[in-house]
Amino acid sequence: MSEKKQTLGQAIDQVVAALEGLDAQARKTALQAACSHLEIELGSSAPTIPFRSVPPPSATSHAQKPDTPTAGTITDIRSLKEQKQPSSARQMACVVAYYLQELAPETEKKETVSTEDLEKYFKQAGFKLPTKLEQVLADAKRSGYFESPARGEYRLNAVGYNLVVHTMPKRQE
Repeated sequence: MSEKKQTLGQAIDQVVAALEGLDAQARKTALQAACSHLEIELGSSAPTIPFRSVPPPSATSHAQKPDTPTAGTITDIRSLKEQKQPSSARQMACVVAYYLQELAPETEKKETVSTEDLEKYFKQAGFKLPTKLEQVLADAKRSGYFESPARGEYRLNAVGYNLVVHTMPKRQE
């Protein structure tokens, strides 16, 4: 019996697929449990948002709605943009997609973004609109940040997610 070695990309795709059906709080819990089980310590040197530290659920704690912001969390696109400091329209598109997937109020949450979403949230964030807004998502996909499940719709992939959560803002040396 020969076992095929999995690529990093395939492993990321499997993790993302396994977590897609869960709400944001359940995703964090699952990732923390997996890291703990695998004895992986995620570095604290990289800035993370908005997950300061999530206390483990206890039988005596009161359940909190996953979309209810807690102290220290980002609750609007402008604050997220200011924290992440995107340096290009492609990076800002990733910030918008992350916001809509993870942080937006329940009525605004969505898994994919379109050019119309970029226009709306670039304006709300106070980010300069590019001359060719319709080209931004295609360029971001070519850069490896998005996948396109349907024409005109783009979903942030693991590379784009990691850019927003672990790489931005770029540190000044």
